[in-house]
Parts: sequence; C-alpha cells; structure tokens
Amino acid sequence: MVARCTSLTALAALAFAVSPTAAAPPSRTEPAIEAAFRQESYPPQGVASLRFFKPARGVIVQVFRSGPERVHTRRADVLNGVPVTRRRWLGRRDAGSTAPVPVGRWPSGLYFARLTSSAGLVGYAPFVVRPPTLGGHPVAVVLPTQTWQAYNFRDDDGDGTPDTWYASARIATVRLFRPMLYRGVPYRFRHYDLPFLHWLARTGKQVDYLSDGDLNLIGGPQRLAAAYTLIVFPGHHEYVTTHEYDLIAGYRDRGGNLAFLFANDFFWQVVRRGATLTRTKQWRALGRPEAALIGVEYAANDRGQSKGAWVVRRTTRAPWLFQGTRLVAGSHLGSGGIEIDSRAPSSPPQLEVLAEIPHIYGPRFTAQMTYYETPAGAKVFAAGAFNLIESVFEPDAPPPDPGARRNAQGARRMLENLWARLAAP
Repeated sequence: MVARCTSLTALAALAFAVSPTAAAPPSRTEPAIEAAFRQESYPPQGVASLRFFKPARGVIVQVFRSGPERVHTRRADVLNGVPVTRRRWLGRRDAGSTAPVPVGRWPSGLYFARLTSSAGLVGYAPFVVRPPTLGGHPVAVVLPTQTWQAYNFRDDDGDGTPDTWYASARIATVRLFRPMLYRGVPYRFRHYDLPFLHWLARTGKQVDYLSDGDLNLIGGPQRLAAAYTLIVFPGHHEYVTTHEYDLIAGYRDRGGNLAFLFANDFFWQVVRRGATLTRTKQWRALGRPEAALIGVEYAANDRGQSKGAWVVRRTTRAPWLFQGTRLVAGSHLGSGGIEIDSRAPSSPPQLEVLAEIPHIYGPRFTAQMTYYETPAGAKVFAAGAFNLIESVFEPDAPPPDPGARRNAQGARRMLENLWARLAAP
C-alpha cells in the first residue's frame, strides 16, 4: 500500500500503509481442527475434498450455507449458517489425510464445513459452490478468496513467523488451500464479507457466486459479458492476477457493469502457480493504475482509527441513485473508513463523485464514492471506503451520528437503486 503524505496524520497513514505488518494477527487463537478444502470452489453435485493439516479424533462434519441464517455472529472465529447436510461421522483423521464431502444440488453460494472432535475442538472450512454454468443468474458476486489467504496469519512451516507478506518483508509467497488462522474463518469475515451475504439473502437477491480461482479459469471477457449484466466485488479484492485484471477490464470494455463495494481493490498483481500465490508489483507501477478501471484508487488508511459518514454531493450523471431516498446534497449516509480510495489522474474523464468522507485522515485525504459510464454502455460504481454495507444494513453497526441514523433507510434505498440500475439488462 502507498499513501500520499501531506500532514502528521498522513505520515501515520503512510507508515502503516507501507509496513509489512499492515494487518495484525490476533493476540490469541483457540486450538482448532485444522482442515481446508483443496479447491476454492466446487460445482453442485460434485465431491469436495477436505484435507486435514493436524490429526484429530472423533471428527464429525456438517455443511452449512453462510448468509441466510438469522443468527448474529459476534466472534471473529465463528461461522454461522443454515445447515444443508446432517452431521456425519468421520472418526480419526491423520495429518495429510483427506475426506470426501459430497456437494448437493445446492444454489450457488458460500458454504462451510463445520468440524467438531471428541476433544471439543471446532474448525471451519469455507468453500464456494459455483454455478453449474456461467450465467445462471444475470449477476455474479466474486468473493475475495486470494485476499483471504494473503491475510491468513497461519504459521504453516512452524518457524514462528506467520506465512504471509504482512508478517515479514522477506515473504513474497503465500499458500492457497490452507486453513485460516481464526479456526478456519477468513480475516475480519464478519465485518468485511458477511454483511453483504446477509443483505443479499434478506433482500431476496439471486446471484451466481464465483471465487478468484473461478475467474482465473474463464477463457476470455466475451464469455463473461455474455453471461452477466453485473459483476460485484463486495469485499476487499486487493490481490488479483493478470488474467483477472484483463478479464474484468475486457468485460467492462464490452459494456459489462461493475460494482466495487469496498476500497483498495486491484492494487497488487499476484501470480498463481499451483497452490501458491506470489505478490509481484502494484498495478500502477506496471502502468495499469486501478483507477482507470475502478474509477478511484487506494489513497491511505489508519488501521480503522478514523471513520466518518459519506456526505452526498450533487450529481448530474446518476440522479437515479438517490431517487426515493430523501438524500440530498449535504446528507450523511453510512460510516466508512479503514482504507480509502480517491480519484486520480488515470480516472476516467467522465467520472463523477457521488459522495465523500471529507478529510478523514487530514487535509487532502478524502474518500470518494464514484460512478462513471463508458461509450460501450458500462456502468461502474465504487464505494471509495470500507464497510458501506455493514454500516447501513447490519443492526449492530448503526451510523455514528444522528443525521446519518435518520438517513439509514434512505441509504438502504440507495443500494436498491444501485442494484436495480446496474443489474438491468
């Protein structure tokens, strides 16, 4: 991460931005059953392969779908969901052993195996059920499976250093298909990813779910454009391969609509080789700044110390976004921060700023929510900061000030307007 520095606050943001410890591991983790699936996704009626990384006795497995559950998740190392299988006895499992997990005729989505042992240990192993064919629904949601592993602080080789580049500047490669540190739960999943899954389920939206690995296997953008009207990147998609970047840029160039609901997306180029992911260079250093695709680019962060409401600006290019919301220029919506994006010289000239979190980290550090359209008809929205969906949808994360609270309902209507416009053929 790289930040532009103009103040003491910005200096602090810069120090954090370039630090190899930009993400902090938990101070304490509970013992767990350590297992992970050998692929990021599986098709309906396929067979998933679950690999155990440590021995466990008296293991029982049950599969759940994440998102439709009404249970509130309060811990970082817990996954809740709706069961789709019964509990199944696996018995004793040795390190390196595998167990088949049949995938039912389930709708595309995020699922996980919940593992328990006779010793009282618990572990979770998430996986995506991809659609049987592309285009089952006109909208695709891409889950940030590569970024999940980049933020995985598990010490795979037992040398005392977590195996991620966030733990040491000497590390450039992370392993895929390994257990997550938080008993198998992706880093900050309940804040970064789960609110969007809840929003989809509770508003009745039907979508196809894809992993980063699925995008890497799609031959070209023409196939993606033929299948989907809208592709949503709902989480922190910091690490993408050249093929992913080319695929999404080509999809946009063919008129495909895009929604980026977090910030600091498409920031680093990574290379996938088998079960490893290697970080190389920032895309802007490669002459392909992310703002040319997303509309904005990463500017700064402060470990989430400062948050603020987006302030609505006047819009001429997207007045439909605020129809029926009672949000007008100067209204507050939601609460964002942690990492922020802003427009850059490489931003499309037709880009319009819809709302801002002004001077969140000091002068010249303003998060910008943006929108632009292309001559081919593509519509591209970017939130410009973390946690938009959580702040306006999740009941335990109310907006921070009375004005924003009054406009929470309007903000939810804004999201519905965005979805309706970008998902329309």
